[in-house]
Amino acid sequence: METPGSQSSLHRANLERVVRAVRLAGSLTQAEIARTTGLSAATVSNIVRELKDRGTVEVTPTSAGGRRARSVSLSGDAGIVIGVDFGHTHLRVAVGNLAHQVLAEEAEPLDVDASAAQGFDRAEVLVSRLIAATGVDRSKIAGVGLGVPAPIDVESGTLGSTAILPGWTGAKPAEELRGRLRVPVHVDNDANLGALGEMVWGSGRGVRDLAYIKVASGVGAGLVIDGKIYRGPGGTAGEIGHITLDESGPVCRCGNRGCLETFTAARYVLPLLQPSHGTDLTMEGVVRLARDGDPGCRRVIADVGRHIGSGVANLCNLLNPSRVVLGGDLAEAGELVLAPIRESVGRYAIPSAARQLSVLPGALGGRAEVLGALALALSEMGDSTLLDGSLSTTTPVFT
Repeated sequence: METPGSQSSLHRANLERVVRAVRLAGSLTQAEIARTTGLSAATVSNIVRELKDRGTVEVTPTSAGGRRARSVSLSGDAGIVIGVDFGHTHLRVAVGNLAHQVLAEEAEPLDVDASAAQGFDRAEVLVSRLIAATGVDRSKIAGVGLGVPAPIDVESGTLGSTAILPGWTGAKPAEELRGRLRVPVHVDNDANLGALGEMVWGSGRGVRDLAYIKVASGVGAGLVIDGKIYRGPGGTAGEIGHITLDESGPVCRCGNRGCLETFTAARYVLPLLQPSHGTDLTMEGVVRLARDGDPGCRRVIADVGRHIGSGVANLCNLLNPSRVVLGGDLAEAGELVLAPIRESVGRYAIPSAARQLSVLPGALGGRAEVLGALALALSEMGDSTLLDGSLSTTTPVFT
């Protein structure tokens, strides 16, 4: 047994600090590890050598600032994590290793009217198929990240009332999937996972404060403050779609009138174009037509952008993020939607906050949420299992 404050316990703590830094970043040079952990270069060098001898990390030559360096990442066979993303019309699953490499990924349509049990049954089958495709033993699963398009009650792990997945209200997603896979499951809403995915792999890299705005069947925001997802005490932070724009506007699914969602979400926007474009139109189709020059679709997307910009301006005034990343199908419209967003931000946000803000499209497209689920699983797993050379299914579960 290690005595607190002893040399052995201090050494163990330093090992865990280095492993955690590498695990969260994917790969770091030894100099970056020293800056991240606060440890001296000599201590980091000794720890990396020890971890390499244990088989916990891999070290490869690289360059940094034009100088030779050594990149440190977790061993590719140290374990795997799984990302599961439930959307309004899809189920997407990815399997990745602890070095942030995606080993397998697949998506399939999801019937919005399916029950939670049916959805999780399909997720179980898809997860098993992808694990088999990678050839990795199931004992190597360190954890699962799970995304759902609705708020999750932090204390109970229960899915809140949702018009997006109506048959899921009251379900406990983490508990449901854990019962099927028998591994730790960590759950969050899709906007938070989109933010996490873009922060680790996409347009949010290197930024400590950002908002990820996802516009699909609903409108939500994932908020990153000082490098961490901010969920709020009840898990409902980021419900930007229910900012009131017009007290006399359309009735929203939340019961209020004139919410941002009623001016921007697909279910409200698409009917505007149905008389001229038919009833089979999707947001993906609207974006494609707008990019091809269709005047009606361009006008609708510009209007949506201006409304989103009003919501973003509110975020700027309250939180002053340095970057906003737009996700979902709408991001594919590029400057057709980004320019109106910036215009509204410039009009309604405090000038100093607007000047510091950059508005970018997401780099990951429809993969942002499932990659964010992988990042969630990576961030929640413990480091002791890696150092001890075994993965345990008794890791605390976020439910």
